Parts: sequence; structure tokens; C-alpha cells
Amino acid sequence: MLRFLLRRIAGSAVILLLLTVVAFLLFFGMPRDPALLMCGKTCTPDALANIHRTLGIDKSIPEQFWIFLSGLVMGRDDFAQGPCPAPCFGYSYHTNEAVWSTLLDRLPLTLSLALGATVAFLIVGLGTGMLAAWRRGTVIDKTFTAGSMVLSSMQIYFLGPLALALLVYQMDLFDEPKYTELTTNPVAWFTGLLIPWAVLSTIFAAQYTRMSRSAMIEQLQEEHVRTARAKGMSRRYVFFRYAWRGSLIPIITILGIDLGTLLGGAIITEYTFGLPGLGMLAVESVNFSDLPLLLGVMLFSAAMILLFNIVVDACYAFVDPRVRLS
Repeated sequence: MLRFLLRRIAGSAVILLLLTVVAFLLFFGMPRDPALLMCGKTCTPDALANIHRTLGIDKSIPEQFWIFLSGLVMGRDDFAQGPCPAPCFGYSYHTNEAVWSTLLDRLPLTLSLALGATVAFLIVGLGTGMLAAWRRGTVIDKTFTAGSMVLSSMQIYFLGPLALALLVYQMDLFDEPKYTELTTNPVAWFTGLLIPWAVLSTIFAAQYTRMSRSAMIEQLQEEHVRTARAKGMSRRYVFFRYAWRGSLIPIITILGIDLGTLLGGAIITEYTFGLPGLGMLAVESVNFSDLPLLLGVMLFSAAMILLFNIVVDACYAFVDPRVRLS
């Protein structure tokens, strides 16, 4: 098991390094001078040269990348704003704050939003999907299947404003969504994220209902499941002992990707509800053409997806020991 995980970690490290190279070249190797984004419309040659020296982009692209990569590992102390401890993504063009500290400031909100919504859509999605497969062909199955198809076609930018209009502004059942730190006020933390959780989990739960139903029905047709039934085991025992475990494999795959993406920033959800998380930070970095900040958000999101791919592989190995031999 340990060798299996070490191979996956090594592979993910190589992929992250390649992504870092590509992302750096996209931002700092492009024909347009990044210093012009900071210098503004009234830029003078002296001011532009000074920004080149400050950002270190007066050097060749390979030298710039080596300095950037070294900063990620060991930190840097050559910035005008002060020392930049590892992992150093540099300083924001717009706020002059360290990119890594900005990411850490925004992470708790995104983490709360992602994990809360994940718990909700897993409970609802897997529960309804398994029930639909258990009651296949009945009214319950048809109702859940039709409902999931309708809800999965919805979009957050439609359901979000609709939920705000009905639940907040018209019916006055909830306050406007806002983030409060869990350690400061757990009740305010929960109520402030309730509507974003509900909207985000509704979309995902509909998808997981369909996936879990299909996976369970497919597992019920497997030979080992039919053999267990032929041996006289009860339908309930076979359902939960054999079919349910096998149906988790495709669910774990999609969950790892979805959770990694959400932790990298639920851009549409955060923007819809005005929540200052990593997703909103990505939008702000694009609006201000803040290359270090945008690069930091990109690499952080990629790292989250790769991390949860490793978690998925570990779950695979736990659910199906044959995977460890691959």
C-alpha cells in the first residue's frame, strides 16, 4: 500500500512541476510585457525599467523560472515589499500583499463552502440514488430519476439568484449569505452559508443520484452478486454487502475531481453570493490583470485536484485491493 501511494505521489509531483512550467510560460513568457500592467497609462521608461528590476523580469525566461521555482521551495528575500517565505508566489500587483498569505486568508471560506456542500450532496445524492436502484422500476425510481435530470440541467447562476429572491428578499426566511469564522460564531457560520450550500449541493446531488443509481444497477448484474443471490443470501444483504461497495468506485473518481475543484475555488458560487473565497479571488485577479495572484490561484487549484486524485487512488486501493498491483 505504501509503495502504491509513493508512486502516485511521485507522479503527481511531476505533473505539478509540468503545470508550473506551462503556467509560468503562459504568464511571463508571453509577448506582452507584464510590467506594463503595473506601470499604467502614464508609464515612463525609467518607471518601466524600475518595475523590471523589482519583478526580476529583466532577466531571461529560464532565469526567471529558476528564481520562481526556488522561491516556491526556499522562499525569496529580494522583493521590495520584504522577505517572501516559502512557498513564495511573489507579491500581488494590486494590493502589494504576499500571494501565499492572500490565498491562506481566502481558503477558510472556500474550505467551509466546499466541505459543507460535499457532505450535503453526498448524503442526498447517494441516498436517493441507492433508493432508486433498490426500488428500480417503481414510482420512487421514476420520480428520483426525472427529478435528478431536471435539477442537473440547472445552473448555479440561475438557482442562486432565485434562492436569494425567494428565501431572502421575498419570504425573509434567511439573511443574505456571508462568511463568519467557525471559531468566532458557529451558528452565524452555519446560517451564513446555508443558502450557498443548498444551491451548490442541489446541482451536485442531482448528478450523484444518477451516477449512484447507474453504478448500483450495473453492480447488481455482476456475476459475483448473482452468485451470492443464488446461494440464498437475502436481497438486502447482497445489496449492501456486495453491490454497494463495488458501486462506490466510479463515485469516488468523480468525487475526488469535484472536491479538488471546489477547494480550488467555486468561482460561480462565490461570485453569485458575493463570498470572498478563492473563486472570487480568481475573478479579482483577472479583473486587475494581477499575474502573480492569478498564477498562485491556478497552481493552488491544480495542487488541490492532484491531492484529491491521490486520495481517490488511496480509496481505490482500500475498496479494491487489486488496484494496489497496478
